[in-house]
Amino acid sequence: MGTSPGDLLMRGLRHLASPGQPEVRGRMDKTCKMNYKVVDSPLGEIEISACEQGVHEIRLHGRKTPDTGATEAPPLPELLGCPGEMTAPLKQCVAWLDAYFHEPAALKDLPLPAIHHPVFQRDSFTRQVLWKLLKVVRLGETVSYRQLAALAGRPRAARAVGGAMRTNPLPILIPCHRVVCSSGAMGNYSAGRATKEWLLAHEGRLAEKPSCPGGSRGGGIPRPQPAGGTEDLWE
Repeated sequence: MGTSPGDLLMRGLRHLASPGQPEVRGRMDKTCKMNYKVVDSPLGEIEISACEQGVHEIRLHGRKTPDTGATEAPPLPELLGCPGEMTAPLKQCVAWLDAYFHEPAALKDLPLPAIHHPVFQRDSFTRQVLWKLLKVVRLGETVSYRQLAALAGRPRAARAVGGAMRTNPLPILIPCHRVVCSSGAMGNYSAGRATKEWLLAHEGRLAEKPSCPGGSRGGGIPRPQPAGGTEDLWE
């Protein structure tokens, strides 16, 4: 059964009332000393960058073609490098991604990695949208650009939501792939539509009930969007 717009709204209100937020550490007062780690995944290599205070970016290099017809995720991600070199935020992020791909039931028991990207250090609509997406839209669910704009307090800002998705520095962790068009089209994705389709199919299998809160389409994977659509599609 799909998630209704009312359910999403109530979750959004509970989030506003709750003091719990993903941890954002420190300020960007000086240049961070960065550490990097690359892991292999069903989607190809994923690069994580972090300082001692938190994760800065997750980059999907996309060197594998996702198999959208697969019934389960390929073998566990392989760490490319020495685990002893990783800082705590890197270890947390690798563990979170491992669980996402292969043990989703464990996600509820894992802490979200601390975040230390500049976009989360200042009060902005982009920050508000990304937090709302992270906290309200669950695994196996989707939300439209317009719905997410409303949840962030600006119902007419669907295009601005598209811009926020496009600049999301932490894909998968902050699930911009779950944002689709209200028409039922999948929309674009910075790592490619095939990757977005794989992620939605993966989450649909894990949740066993892919949902479409408030959209005009039925359940399942959104249909591809032809070029020249009127809604802001880029994430």
